[in-house]
Amino acid sequence: MTATIQAKDVAVGHGATTLFSGLDLVVAPGDVVGLVGPNGAGKSTLLHVLAGRRAPQAGSVVVSPRTAHLGLLTQESDALPGETIRQSLARRTGVAAAEVEMNAAAEHMAEHPEDEAGHTAYSLALESWLALGGADLDERAEEVAARLGLAVDLDREVRTLSGGQAARAGLAGLLLSRYDGYLLDEPTNDLDVAGLDLLEEFVHGLEAPVVLVSHDRAFLSATVTTVVEIDRSLQRVVAYGGGYDAYLEERSITRRHAREAYEEYAERRRALESRARMQRDWMSKGVRNANSKLARRKESDKHIRFHKQATSEKQAAKARQTERMIERLEVVEEPRKEWQLQFSIAQAPRSGDVVAVARGAVVRRRGDSGSFTLGPVDLQLDLGDRVAITGPNGSGKTTLLGLLLGRIEPDEGTVSTGSRVVIGEVDQARGLLEADETLPGVFARELPDWTDADRRTLLAKFGLAGAHVGRPAATLSPGERTRAALALLQARGVNLLVLDEPTNHLDLPAIEQLEQALEAFDGTLLLVTHDRRMLETVRLTRRWEVDGGVITEVLPGAGSEEG
Repeated sequence: MTATIQAKDVAVGHGATTLFSGLDLVVAPGDVVGLVGPNGAGKSTLLHVLAGRRAPQAGSVVVSPRTAHLGLLTQESDALPGETIRQSLARRTGVAAAEVEMNAAAEHMAEHPEDEAGHTAYSLALESWLALGGADLDERAEEVAARLGLAVDLDREVRTLSGGQAARAGLAGLLLSRYDGYLLDEPTNDLDVAGLDLLEEFVHGLEAPVVLVSHDRAFLSATVTTVVEIDRSLQRVVAYGGGYDAYLEERSITRRHAREAYEEYAERRRALESRARMQRDWMSKGVRNANSKLARRKESDKHIRFHKQATSEKQAAKARQTERMIERLEVVEEPRKEWQLQFSIAQAPRSGDVVAVARGAVVRRRGDSGSFTLGPVDLQLDLGDRVAITGPNGSGKTTLLGLLLGRIEPDEGTVSTGSRVVIGEVDQARGLLEADETLPGVFARELPDWTDADRRTLLAKFGLAGAHVGRPAATLSPGERTRAALALLQARGVNLLVLDEPTNHLDLPAIEQLEQALEAFDGTLLLVTHDRRMLETVRLTRRWEVDGGVITEVLPGAGSEEG
């Protein structure tokens, strides 16, 4: 069974604040709708409204048939305390809730065997549990885990998993699900290239309707059939058919036409208002001139006086006609200029020619996930290198960064940093911003030479003002923490820029601004990302592929050699 989701005249907001209104949307089987818009526009809130988890401010959402199961799934870890992978999969697929309902119905039926309604309730609960895949979930879970390379005991607690393992477990929950409709909030976060390919394959194979939010432009381009943009500049919700690339082109045309229509209206109004002022001025001057001449010449000819009066009345009539034309003009509202991140990376003085060197460096790790060895690593990072570090989750990319930056001591070999190297980093966990301190407190510690007013101005430039500054940094959204980390980069002068999954949780306009800033940065760059569009867009000179702790250097336009 598949569902159809219909939203009619829906308004969404927080409290008394309306984020958008007037949304009319039908998502039918086979549709894949991508929601786009800046952070805070209401995309995630709309998913909860469509899922029935939250009431709209106005309008209605109808799902047909009524018995359809909608899955609201996020890729961020939502594991409960003590929850195992197996339990998490059952919960995320809806099987756990269906089983609770089925067991309760079975108990009621056993206690009240004559109750026909109880028998019906049990039949419906059983049907729901079967439809969601409860009968063979355990067997399928083992198969999907093996397919994803999640080589751990499924009875292990989710919170003990590494970041890469948690991402695979989250993807497993999606691949195992059998919902009648899907609402996906940032499903691409933390997925490596193999995971992204599996996710795209899953979405392409669905007959059920899908509404998703994603910052991954390549994923959007490959999957969505319709784009719904929460457009604050036009102050409306706009639907674009034809996929993501068609949306980009049509949006550009729509915004240009909206600006042209407003400018044409404004120019026409200015011209009419100027004409009306001139006509009123002529009328006023004509009366004054006529009275002045009459006074000087003691004009008595009634025909001349009549002509002067008629001329003045004609000018007054023209002025009134022009004013009526102004009133009849169809008003065109000026497109509002939405806040945009304007971002640049301050550059420190030049470092030495050699930025970092690793010779025979080996890092060994042992933990709950088993043993892991990185290396031996033999690499030299030179001034001006722009390196992409790629590879599957858990392959050692973040460990390699820690080794080169001196945070991790090698168990064998040596690592050294060159002279005058000034590092600026946005780490994958945004660790600097997970404290109980407020943002002004963090920035006061990191930028002690700045005045409080200058620090707050910097935060406001990155969309962090008002309520943001009084909250502990750890309570900010992932996107807000990323913007704060980028603000620190702009404030400090750096000549070695290290970015570990910088696009996670950023909205699409902010990602584009980041790419422009990277293009203008002349220092040395280490970039870890699974964002395929960013890897195509950012200017790079080298690529290090990491897999199973082994680094292979891939030179642009050449084959591979192991490093």
